[in-house]
Amino acid sequence: MSDVASATRDIVVEEVLPHAPETIWRALTTGALIARWLMAPAGFAPVVGTRFTFQTKAAGAWDGVIHCEVLEVIENERLAYSWKGGHPENAGYGSPLDTVVTWTLEGTAKGTRLRLAHCGFVVPLNRSALETMGRGWQQVVPRIASIAGD
Repeated sequence: MSDVASATRDIVVEEVLPHAPETIWRALTTGALIARWLMAPAGFAPVVGTRFTFQTKAAGAWDGVIHCEVLEVIENERLAYSWKGGHPENAGYGSPLDTVVTWTLEGTAKGTRLRLAHCGFVVPLNRSALETMGRGWQQVVPRIASIAGD
């Protein structure tokens, strides 16, 4: 029995971007555009069941590969994919991570309300990822607006 209770935490970021949902959707589902606001995906397609990867900084026993699978696609409305990485030998950065990223788009009079929910961080195991990615997503989501217009 563990001495430390664990809990699941989520990251949620919501912004209204000055573009139509179709424009934001394109930025979320086009590999070359994703590479500009996040990281270059290898093998991504907005098709349920598609497996793809991102490469980030390696740490300890973890090679830095983030393994993803597209879980849900509702064009111009919702995109969800798994986000898994880490290694059991790592503590802190690069510890095992099994989460889900969901993008929800809703048209508004001013453009699109874009909501990111990155869910399933197990604390304390994923505390480092939760804190780092929480700050990161706060910067990434607004960046999509400038990329989307290209």
